[in-house]
Amino acid sequence: MVNLGVLVSGSGSNLQAIIDNIEAGRVDARIKIIISNLADVYALERAKKHGLPFMVVRHKEYKTREDFDQKLVEILKAHEVELVILAGFMRIVTPVLLRAFPMRVMNIHPALLPAFPGTHVWQAEVDYGVKFAGCTVHFVDEGTDTGPIIIQAVVPVYDDDTAEALSARILRQEHKVYSQAIQLYAEGRLEVQGRRVLAKGIPMFPDSFMINPPAGIFER
Repeated sequence: MVNLGVLVSGSGSNLQAIIDNIEAGRVDARIKIIISNLADVYALERAKKHGLPFMVVRHKEYKTREDFDQKLVEILKAHEVELVILAGFMRIVTPVLLRAFPMRVMNIHPALLPAFPGTHVWQAEVDYGVKFAGCTVHFVDEGTDTGPIIIQAVVPVYDDDTAEALSARILRQEHKVYSQAIQLYAEGRLEVQGRRVLAKGIPMFPDSFMINPPAGIFER
């Protein structure tokens, strides 16, 4: 059982997926505290609905990002948090937080890193003409979307896709793989070796693949 601290800034759909998977027994974790930097966000309504402890720590009340992160560290440690989950947390975290929880801060990004880091990635993927997109769960380091990759999910990009349609398709996979990454951590299966995160004891399927557009003439 791993103790989680979840940082949020918005609607909290990934938070909800994690809560649902914990309650269903699919993720061996406890949410010890949910922290938002904004007071009026729906993620906190989700916390109330499920009887989970939460706090609002307004970043604007702190002179520096480091001061804000130091307050987060104090709260997380007071709640015996082992793994920090960024679930739509719209703040760049500083070394203050990362050094307090080395390789114990997870984030999910709506693209297949290292491609398309940053924000507004769905329109960029459509405009670039990629045939596949997806999402990435990674440990957070001091760069921007540069931390070691834990797990990725892939979805096709269709010719008539809009950014909104692609975003919705990716989000459905986010709700699956974030919980899976947490469970792998809870089971002690993740080992960081430099840039690589090894998932121990996971079966491999070396001949599995996807093609888009489907190459049906070669499958007959």
